[in-house]
Amino acid sequence: MNRVRTVWERASLRSRVLLLAVALLAAGLSAFSLVAGNALRSYMEDRVDAQLRATAQVVALMPDNGASQKPPTGLGNFSTDILGNPVITNVDTDGTVESSIDSLAGTNRARDAQGPDLPRMDADEVAARNGRPFTVGSTKGDTRWRAIAVPRVSGTLLSGGSTSTSGSVIVSTSMAEVDSTVDRMWRIYESSGLALLALLAAIGWFAVRSGLRPLSRIEQTAAEIADGDLSRRVPELAGPKTELGRLTVALNGMFGQLETAFAARAESEARMGRFVADASHELRTPLAGIKGLTDLYRMGALADQEDIDATMSRIARESERLTRLVNDMLLLARLDERALKAMDGHAESGAPELDLAPTDLRTLAADALHDVRALDPTRAVTLTGPDGNGPPASAPALADEARLRQVVTNLVGNAITHTPSGTPIRIGVGTTGAYAVLEVADEGPGLPPEQSSRIFERFYRADTSRTRATGGSGLGLAIVQSLVTAHSGRVEVDSVPGQGAVFRVLLPRHADQHASTVPPESALRA
Repeated sequence: MNRVRTVWERASLRSRVLLLAVALLAAGLSAFSLVAGNALRSYMEDRVDAQLRATAQVVALMPDNGASQKPPTGLGNFSTDILGNPVITNVDTDGTVESSIDSLAGTNRARDAQGPDLPRMDADEVAARNGRPFTVGSTKGDTRWRAIAVPRVSGTLLSGGSTSTSGSVIVSTSMAEVDSTVDRMWRIYESSGLALLALLAAIGWFAVRSGLRPLSRIEQTAAEIADGDLSRRVPELAGPKTELGRLTVALNGMFGQLETAFAARAESEARMGRFVADASHELRTPLAGIKGLTDLYRMGALADQEDIDATMSRIARESERLTRLVNDMLLLARLDERALKAMDGHAESGAPELDLAPTDLRTLAADALHDVRALDPTRAVTLTGPDGNGPPASAPALADEARLRQVVTNLVGNAITHTPSGTPIRIGVGTTGAYAVLEVADEGPGLPPEQSSRIFERFYRADTSRTRATGGSGLGLAIVQSLVTAHSGRVEVDSVPGQGAVFRVLLPRHADQHASTVPPESALRA
C-alpha cells in the first residue's frame, strides 16, 4: 500500500489526471453494463414467466392423457410458437411424477434425458406457490430451467358442468436462450467497452496534455526567471475570470515584485558600494592631511614656531571637517534606522529623537536671510511668499526647530556654494494648501534633469571635481531630504539649465499634522 502511495505521489499531474479519468470511465462503463445486463435479464425472464403462465393455463385445461404418456393433441405447435420447447410434467396429488413429456418431440422424455431437476411437489406445495414461476437446475449440465406449477383442471367446461382437480401440471422451459443472450451481451459490452475505454484514454491523453500545456508554459517561464531572466512574464493563457487567468495575473504580479525587489537590491548594493567608496575617500582625505602634517612635525621639518602654529591650525581644521563628516554620516544612519522601523510599524511616523514643537517657518526664513547677507554681502536677498508670490506669510508646522535650522543652513550653503558670487537668492515662506512651505531659490546656472534626479543622493556632486570648494562632502542635501522625511514632509527641486534652481521644503501644517505624509503634486502648484 505504501509503495502504491509512493508511486502515486511521484507520478506527474498529467498521469494522475489521466489515470483518474480512465478509472472513472471504467467504473462508469462497468456500472452501465451491470445495470443494462441485469435489466435485459430481468426483461427476458419476465417474458418467459408470462409465456409460462399462458402455456400452463392451456395445459391445465386439456384432457389428461394419463397412461398414454403422449402430449395433448396440438400442444406441440402451440408450445413451440409460444414458449419454444417446454417440458410438461404431470404429478399426482402426493407429488408422484406421472409423466414428463417433451412437447416438441411429442413423446415422453427418457429418464436420463436432460431436463429440469424438479423438486417433489404435492398438491399443498403447488397451492403454496400460487402459480408463481421458480427457477431450478438441470438434471445434466448447468443449464437453468424456469418452471411453473398449477393444478390440473378436469370436468366439462363447455357444457357448464362442474370442474375438479386431479393432480398438477408443471411446465418448464430452458433458460439457455436467455442466458446465451445475456452472455453475448456481456461479451459485446466487454469488447466494445475495452475498445471505447482505450479510445477515450487516448483522446484523454491528448486532451489532458493540451489542457495542462498552460502549466508547462508557466513552468518554463518560472525556470527562465530562475535562470536570471527577471523580465519574463507568463503569457495570457485564458480569460481573466478563469482559474488559469487569475493564476496568470497573480504569478505575473509576483514576478513583477521579484524583478522590482531584485532591481532594488542591485541598486542598493551599487549605491552602498558607491557610498562606501565615497565615504572612504571623504574620510581618507582629512586623515591623510592630518597624518602628513603630524609626520612633518615628528620629523622636525617645522623649524620655527610660525610654521608649527600654521600646521596645528590646518590639523584643527581637518579634524573639524572630519568630525562634521562623521557626525553627518552618523545622523544619516540614525535617520535611516528610524525610517526603516517606521516602515515596519515598530515606530511612529517621524524619528523619535526629534524634539517636535509648534514652529513657524517664517522665523527660520528670516534667520536664513541674515545668514546669506553675512556669508556673501554682495548678493541681493529677498523674502517672499511661496513661488515668489506676495509677501512672506506664516507657515506653522510641528517640527524640531534645531533640525530644521540645519536643513535651511544646508540649502542656503548649497545655493551660495554652487552659484557665482553676487547671484540673487530668494527665500520664500508661507502655506500651500495643507502644507507649510519654505523655499530657497537662486538664479544660478541651474541643473539638467539627470542631475536634478540625483541631487539628493549621498556623496553625489553635480560638480564631479573633488575640491572642497566646489564639491563639498556631498552629504548636505542628503541630510536635508532625510530630516524633512523624518518630519513627514517632502523636499523637491525645480531647476532649468540657465534659469536657476528652487529647493522647496513642504511640511504638514500644524493643524493638519495627521494628514498624508506625501503631498500631492497639485499642492505644489496651487
